[in-house]
Amino acid sequence: MARARCGGGPAAWAVAVAAAAWVLWAAAAAEARAPAGRVHRHLKRLNKPAVKSIESPDGDIIDCVHIAHQPAFDHPLLKNHTIQFRPAYHPEGLYDDAKSSIGSNNAGEKPMLQMWHRNGRCPEGTVPIRRTKKDDLLRASSMRRYGRKRHTAPNPLSVDPNMLSEGGHQHAIAYVEGDKYYGAKATINVWEPKIQQANEFSLSQLWILGGSFGEDLNSIEAGWQVSPDLYGDNNTRLFTYWTSDAYQATGCYNILCSGFIQINSEIAMGASIFPISNYAGSQYDISILIWKDPKEGNWWMQFGKEYVLGYWPSFLFSYLADSASMIEWGGEVVNSEPDGAHTSTQMGSGHFPEEGFGKASYFKNIQVVDSSNQLSTPKGVGTFTEQSNCYDVQNGNNGDWGTYFYYGGPGKNSNCP
Repeated sequence: MARARCGGGPAAWAVAVAAAAWVLWAAAAAEARAPAGRVHRHLKRLNKPAVKSIESPDGDIIDCVHIAHQPAFDHPLLKNHTIQFRPAYHPEGLYDDAKSSIGSNNAGEKPMLQMWHRNGRCPEGTVPIRRTKKDDLLRASSMRRYGRKRHTAPNPLSVDPNMLSEGGHQHAIAYVEGDKYYGAKATINVWEPKIQQANEFSLSQLWILGGSFGEDLNSIEAGWQVSPDLYGDNNTRLFTYWTSDAYQATGCYNILCSGFIQINSEIAMGASIFPISNYAGSQYDISILIWKDPKEGNWWMQFGKEYVLGYWPSFLFSYLADSASMIEWGGEVVNSEPDGAHTSTQMGSGHFPEEGFGKASYFKNIQVVDSSNQLSTPKGVGTFTEQSNCYDVQNGNNGDWGTYFYYGGPGKNSNCP
């Protein structure tokens, strides 16, 4: 009986093995190119190996990542960067703030925590990073745009009415311009504004701006925000942002790209702030300071009185490599005009400034850092809002709060259709 033989010998066998390997490689390459493969690779790039992970009561996972492994060091110019663990200089006058609150039975700021602190803390030598989940990426318009804004900062000097609500963004801000600024500070009342549409947000922040409002705007931003699209819920969260080209190709929220170098193990960018102010009840504030270290030139951020969070290296910027030309403080919302009407997304507390303390949101003790590295009262403060019947701003000055303003509103109402 004849037996079947495998012809061709070793050469044929080698060809068969190579062909099989090519098929496997092609399949793997196709999988990587598929949406699921791209999501996996993007998540791997964002979520660095953790020394410890903490589950927050709000469902977030906070990864404690070794300080040298954070996303900032993905930047080609930071590969050999020596981490600066503390600023060479703080602004003078940093701890001169007034401590009392207008109309409040509870003077001073109440201690602020982040919700994940209830379940643990990160060890020294690590930084806490909110883990990006698959659903976070899938909510984005594209993975390339994940964690990025799609608009420019408010330009209160614009005289073009078509630019006032560019992209549906509306503001109620105070600002200074016309000088060189080396930082800014504010104490910001914290609320949880209601968001009508998932693609809308509400935030309260300060802007450090340099350049023009065209294609070369430099901006450093920090504050609190509610953004269902970015985070998947309606929690109030600490955030930062930076760009060096008017939000086109550079920069991102928090540490969702390389840039900001975090040194602090206590506070996580993008994590929920707790507790939140209540209407006609307890009020809670956060303090944010951003300043340019006059020795190293980096832009530093401090949260509250204790937490120096980290810095943006000066080489990230063009205009801000020297100084800022405008500072803005205030609120911003997205008005997507659902059903052709103004959104009911709230700004601040959702109430107008005239309601005052305990009901309207505020910024107090707003200051700028001058060329002598001194915190000082801003001069010539202007205010700006596109539609005061929807969101408004009213500023003032007194001995307790220094320069302050109330801002915000409900959005859609009988006078804001």
